[in-house]
Amino acid sequence: MQLDAEIKEQLGQYLELLENNVLIKVSAGSDNVSKDMMALLDEIANMSPKITVEKTALARTPSFSVNPIGEDSGVTFAGIPLGHEFTSLVLALLQVSGRPPKIDQKLIEQIKRIQGEYHFETYISLECHNCPEVVQALNVMSIFNKGITHTMIDGATFRDEVEKNNIMAVPTIYRNGEYFSSGRMTLEEILAKMGNIVDVSDFDRKEPFDVLVVGGGPAGVSAAIYAARKGIRTGIVAERFGGQVMDTMSIENFISVKYTEGPKLAASFREHVENYDIDVMNLQRARSLEKKEFIEITLENGAVLKSKTVIIATGARWRDLGVPGEAEFKNKGVAYCPHCDGPIFKGKDVAVIGGGNSGIEAAIDLAGIVKHVTVLEFMPELKADAVLQERLYSLSNVAVLKNVQVKEITGTDKVNGLTYLEREPGTVKHIDLQGLFIQIGLLPNTDWLGDKVERNRIGEIIVDSYGATNLPGLFAAGDCTNSPYKQIVISMGSGANAALSAFDYLIRN
Repeated sequence: MQLDAEIKEQLGQYLELLENNVLIKVSAGSDNVSKDMMALLDEIANMSPKITVEKTALARTPSFSVNPIGEDSGVTFAGIPLGHEFTSLVLALLQVSGRPPKIDQKLIEQIKRIQGEYHFETYISLECHNCPEVVQALNVMSIFNKGITHTMIDGATFRDEVEKNNIMAVPTIYRNGEYFSSGRMTLEEILAKMGNIVDVSDFDRKEPFDVLVVGGGPAGVSAAIYAARKGIRTGIVAERFGGQVMDTMSIENFISVKYTEGPKLAASFREHVENYDIDVMNLQRARSLEKKEFIEITLENGAVLKSKTVIIATGARWRDLGVPGEAEFKNKGVAYCPHCDGPIFKGKDVAVIGGGNSGIEAAIDLAGIVKHVTVLEFMPELKADAVLQERLYSLSNVAVLKNVQVKEITGTDKVNGLTYLEREPGTVKHIDLQGLFIQIGLLPNTDWLGDKVERNRIGEIIVDSYGATNLPGLFAAGDCTNSPYKQIVISMGSGANAALSAFDYLIRN
């Protein structure tokens, strides 16, 4: 296995940044993956005098660990970290050599304070765009705390482990041999799940904001930056910084950027926000809103934040089917991201629920991986663009069922099929499946507002052309509003619009 010239040139530039010598301990056999892994590591070692490769025995073969000289870092890769995970390998080399990671020093201190021994294992797919953030976060934890180890496990290489553990979604994290979590997690989220509790009094001591943005997606970030540029006291409180962008694989309609990926764009959001005096309160969920002297936002942790104006930008979430079996088999065959979880179902039969653009795009992607795809659409006709439908119908391993209603997802310890109703003539049928992907649109994250804010029948906040709601001083932007189109660029524009309106409200009141 050889790196292409462009990647090799970029890698060479990174390897020049190594602070100290690094020892790669390799456990390799005679299989093809081991041979490819050895070829890759030898090629990397030949690019820097600070890297040495040494054969040894590790818990898994093929695998390798990245270590400073004379000690173990706890960072191990089982399989070949190419694809999206190549960045994880490069960062591990740099960070193990002593080059500091670009994370908040407060998080490093939290990592160092963790007591006990924790051995993490993360099952990944090289095609998964959510996996690297988890891998890189746990690697950093291993480097800064000697009681923590982490092994990235390529599910395609260690398929027997995937089958044995019934892993149906990636990334899936195990801690000390027990299930820990599935899905994308930031370093902050992992630390919070491990019990690093935020002091509520830190929130209660905060002075009232001029503008408080609730939500950290494109609309919220845009609103916060526009507000901060006015020189007023600005804060963001977000359940997950980056929002649904973090779950988006390819973005090709973000004007002036021909192609990017959601996590990369979200990282740019964070970097831009940190250029301003914005108080970012991440991993905090809003519970209720009250209009008093100030607008008061009560968080799930019990703290109360006050502000002269508030911009709601809480976005939207995947819409659930609401049928028996959906919740029970989530991450056990029920999935939402075909890019991340599709490779898990290689050679198997799956279904896609939803005939809009996202559903048909998912079906097309999956058709190149799985044995067979069945598309189920509630309406008599598909809603996707004609060009997507044309591509779909050209595929030999895809079937389309229209005018049908999913009634139940079946299984024991994981999905084994689904039952659906043919709306005409009313016949109930069942198909055998190993997985299904739900792609039926979005619901706004506005339930927490209750009847305090005027919303439409599906829960979207009703705003005027200024982004104003029915409550004075309260504005809203992005996918949580009744904006007819849910797009990143539209959300960012509406966030800026709401911030400018909030500033105008402040100077007039």
